[in-house]
Amino acid sequence: MQTLKKLFVLLFALAFAVSACGGNAVSEENAGLTEPAPNVENEAGVSGDLVIYSGRSEPLLQPVIDAFRAQYPNVNVLLKAGSNSELANALIEEKGNPQADVFITTELFTVQSLAPQGVFQAYAPAGVENIPAEFIGEGNLWTGLTRRARVIMYNQDLVSEEEAPASIFDLVDPKWKGQIAAAGSTNGGMQAQIAAMQQLLGDEATEQWLNGLIANEVTFFGGHTDVRKAVGAGEFKIGLVNHYYYHLQLAETGNVGVVYPDQGEGEIGLITNATAAAVVNGAPHPEAAQAFLDFLVSTEGQRLFAEQNYEYPLLAGVALKEGVQPLENFRLADVDVVKAAANFRAAFDLIERVGPAVVFGRWTIDRGPSSIVGAFKCCRFFPKIHPAQISKMNRQVARNAKK
Repeated sequence: MQTLKKLFVLLFALAFAVSACGGNAVSEENAGLTEPAPNVENEAGVSGDLVIYSGRSEPLLQPVIDAFRAQYPNVNVLLKAGSNSELANALIEEKGNPQADVFITTELFTVQSLAPQGVFQAYAPAGVENIPAEFIGEGNLWTGLTRRARVIMYNQDLVSEEEAPASIFDLVDPKWKGQIAAAGSTNGGMQAQIAAMQQLLGDEATEQWLNGLIANEVTFFGGHTDVRKAVGAGEFKIGLVNHYYYHLQLAETGNVGVVYPDQGEGEIGLITNATAAAVVNGAPHPEAAQAFLDFLVSTEGQRLFAEQNYEYPLLAGVALKEGVQPLENFRLADVDVVKAAANFRAAFDLIERVGPAVVFGRWTIDRGPSSIVGAFKCCRFFPKIHPAQISKMNRQVARNAKK
């Protein structure tokens, strides 16, 4: 328990600082708090509060909450959005007196590591039998919600379709040196990709790829929103993101293209990852929590994830947003997503080998640099960072130190 708690403390220390890089755009890196809606007559039989801890940001989740409230008008929803590691740490701290009812995460690492620690209670949402079995946690301790693909987006004003990298391994080609943006190792999507590559290729080849990115002077951001915006603005030619960030940028600027990589003969195939939700053990409002999970895996809930966020619903038969290519069109990487996430310690160990312990914030805590700049200077996994973000990050570190 102490080891796991320390891990989340360390993860949060750097992830919280890095999250200061983001703005107010729709993303999964923004934190926020939504006040409860006023109490009105309830026609659905469930009433009271519902406290949601979400690694997904408010703009991505709010349409789902609004639709849930339309069905359960007497449920007051309080949403606390933050990083997965921040919220995981809070859940551990609160185990003796739970404050949250539901936890939603942007990847499977966090639920896989919390589930054996008694943080969640078993619940099989209505209709969960229609969700693929590989996305259901052991003992129904968590439930998968949506799937997302790891893609390469590019600025069409700077890169032609023919020139665009066709494989994630092309990202280490010196022709792209200094021209690629990606989320750093505190990001759940990047962590999930590393775990998948370990399962596909082994540690040595995955470590070689990570070192190749660093040698190619990839700029690592705190989250994918910064990546997509930087590519859309022409600051970088190439970005490695979850697929829906490409669609969000396309809707904003219209000047980006996408590659679903590694489709050639002998290549690894398209890597995917998933989101998940769980009912917190000892939840103060279990009926509302269960009703919300029922809604998340319902046709309506899954439709909203698809239409609002361009994601792949796990519930079969739910239509994709126009323009989103079906996963059936691609050869998928032969990865057991749940098994890869369960092996989270191996992935973290690999990330730590690639760069010093500051990858998990340990250097920041144990040795206390005067600024985040000092932390990043000692960390090879984050060799480049936007100058405009540095003062903002230092202010965030200073504010955090006063708490």
